[in-house]
Amino acid sequence: MPLQISLRSLYTQSHKLAPTLSLSFLPHLRRTMATSGDIVNPTTTRVGWIGTGVMGCSMCSHIIKAGFKLTVFNRTISKAQPLVDLGANLASSPLAVAAQSDVVFSIVGYPSDVRSVLLDPTSGALAGLRPGGVLVDMTTSEPSLASEIAAAAAAKGCKAVDAPVSGGDRGAKNASLAIFAGGNEGEVRRLNPLFSLLGKVNYMGESGKGQFAKLANQITIASTMVGLVEGMIYAHKAGLDVSLFLNAISTGAAGSKSLDLYGSRILQRDFEPGFFVNHFVKDLGICLKECQNMGLALPGLALAQQLYVSLKAHGEGNLGTQALILSLERLNNVSLQSAARGGSGSGSGSS
Repeated sequence: MPLQISLRSLYTQSHKLAPTLSLSFLPHLRRTMATSGDIVNPTTTRVGWIGTGVMGCSMCSHIIKAGFKLTVFNRTISKAQPLVDLGANLASSPLAVAAQSDVVFSIVGYPSDVRSVLLDPTSGALAGLRPGGVLVDMTTSEPSLASEIAAAAAAKGCKAVDAPVSGGDRGAKNASLAIFAGGNEGEVRRLNPLFSLLGKVNYMGESGKGQFAKLANQITIASTMVGLVEGMIYAHKAGLDVSLFLNAISTGAAGSKSLDLYGSRILQRDFEPGFFVNHFVKDLGICLKECQNMGLALPGLALAQQLYVSLKAHGEGNLGTQALILSLERLNNVSLQSAARGGSGSGSGSS
């Protein structure tokens, strides 16, 4: 006679049935619960991560240290090795990550990469995700792609959240990132135990709104960076000690996060990337495209984009965004290299 157990009887008589339940049934039960709206926690939620570069590696380490089971994928396997050493499982494809996960994060380079790792029908994460699973894309990407991913996920009985971040490598290391989330508000709340390990999540609205918020963030940073390096060039040309100048303005109205993160790094000619020029050019290009769609004229954004494009033209795309000083130095035939005496601001970070 077939075994039939109603949900009511399973609930009311669980203490009687528990000794006879197959141990192999319990992980299945936990997985079903983890993808059906229960609170996210290390016991019931398996996490996947695609992209373990400058940002992703640090972010993943926080998740592992919090006790979550983590499965990772990265095209360059060596960049995932530090996480494997911490206990992460290494998967052979985004699909393989999703097959072993309830929530899959991605943070990759370009919109084309996002489309490939999430939506490819043969190797993408969505193809391997069970109904009830969640995709969380933290790449700065196109709002329209975020909406497309959300629609594709919904068609499969899954969910998607666009959650790009700001704060760069320093924010990733210190778990102090600003996270801009778009999608179902309840789902964003449910994922907060994971988001809180990485920084502060800010709910921005429906699918795509997280990306719109991040693009507005990049527009703000772009003009701020131009102002910072122009002020430094001017101070240098005027014969000021640039280090003393940066210290002086840091507590006044001209003080900014960009100054705190990049002031001394620029003076020390430290152009190691907390955020790549190549990726910032990509971001600003998406901003300009969205401005065209909206009929917006933002001349500060356009100027900043051209200055960063000039860095790429000089082969400096793999430097950090603070390398913008090089573009202004060339434009004015000056160099701040002799002004490096330590000084204001320290650390790394970015957009």
